[in-house]
Amino acid sequence: MATVETVRGPVPVEDLGTVLMHEHVFVLNEEIRRNYPHLWDEEAQVESAVRRLKALKDRGVDTIVDPTVLGLGRDIERVARINEQVDLNIVPATGLYTYNDVPFFFSMHGPGTPLGGDEPMVELFVRDITDGIAGTPIKAAFLKCAIEDALTPGVERVLHAVAETHHRTGVPITVHTNPNRGTGLVAQRVLRERGVDLGKVVIGHSGDTTDLDHLRQVIDAGSYLGMDRFGLDFLLPGDERIATVAALAAQGLSDRMVLAHDASCHLDWLRPGVREQAMPNWHYTHLHDDVIPALREAGVTEDQLTTMLVENPRRYFTRDS
Repeated sequence: MATVETVRGPVPVEDLGTVLMHEHVFVLNEEIRRNYPHLWDEEAQVESAVRRLKALKDRGVDTIVDPTVLGLGRDIERVARINEQVDLNIVPATGLYTYNDVPFFFSMHGPGTPLGGDEPMVELFVRDITDGIAGTPIKAAFLKCAIEDALTPGVERVLHAVAETHHRTGVPITVHTNPNRGTGLVAQRVLRERGVDLGKVVIGHSGDTTDLDHLRQVIDAGSYLGMDRFGLDFLLPGDERIATVAALAAQGLSDRMVLAHDASCHLDWLRPGVREQAMPNWHYTHLHDDVIPALREAGVTEDQLTTMLVENPRRYFTRDS
């Protein structure tokens, strides 16, 4: 039976249940947190995370897929501590999040660097998948990378490392993209050139556009659309996001979409209170409280909702034999 790695250990793919395919527990700059501890209350943040994730579980969600990797402050031991208190599957990732350059740690070694050699990122990513993250037995289940505005040398290097790790391990890939810049198509091109099966790739944040022609291009190339930023209304109003999903579902394309918020319990990019004031819908339960009822009203069927929330995640995490 196919299984997927979670923070609490491997789970049969058939038991993932209802899945939100792009949610973070915490997004932090760990260097800032460690050097300015007055900005972080560990116990309060853990308590808040447990409360928020329990509320999500109460809505009927069984699994969240957490693409928090290097560059976003991944701390798997903290997430595990929270997960001990919440009956929810949390699927962890490995990879690197950058819009431009790779961290200085990688700047001198690897392809195209002064000292050359093999790509050290591949070794680290493979270790996370096969041995465990940060010395724990918790294994990453998928790869995460990003391309925001352009294919910089650093971004391309990460995409190449992700592609090679995918080939060595078989785990799927999620890419942060900007559909208004067409970078999902660029990511697909680079990954395709590296021999990646685009059917094992989610092009994240595709729901930030209403351009159906662009979204059909992404689908036609083989990938899933990450309609995964519900609640981020300042990037695109929620009614337009709902209409876009409904329009694609009406075209028979629910089997090419996954849903989520890209929310978190804490995001240190924003000062306290800003998210609640400026983006009141950007939280874990918005999808079930507001979006799914609106999708139903827009003509999305129960079978199509099940396809997007249950069947597509299950298929994404099922490795080819």
